[in-house]
Amino acid sequence: MEEDKENKDSVSINLDDSLVEGVYSNLAIVMHSQSEFILDFIRLLPHQQQSRVKSRIVMSPDNVKRLAHLLLKNIEDYEQNFGEIHLPEMSTNKGDGAEFQFSKHLKGEA
Repeated sequence: MEEDKENKDSVSINLDDSLVEGVYSNLAIVMHSQSEFILDFIRLLPHQQQSRVKSRIVMSPDNVKRLAHLLLKNIEDYEQNFGEIHLPEMSTNKGDGAEFQFSKHLKGEA
């Protein structure tokens, strides 16, 4: 009976073959309105003045907060196993490649 309840509550998630390799990103732009967060993932190449968004994820605020907690937990686990992740001084200089996150607030969107 307990096993039936567990099976009923579980979700099967399949990974399509076209997604197995993933998308590499070394820059993320995060924007938000009152009702959603937009996460753009970009691969910025050295000595290039332009790049394109490789992947865009749109999430509700509560799911972004869940993701943030999950990422923090995984970073803690990673650092416990492999040592502290050292970051260069964070900046918001466009295209310097020193940081992964640049946040922007979308005004006038609901």
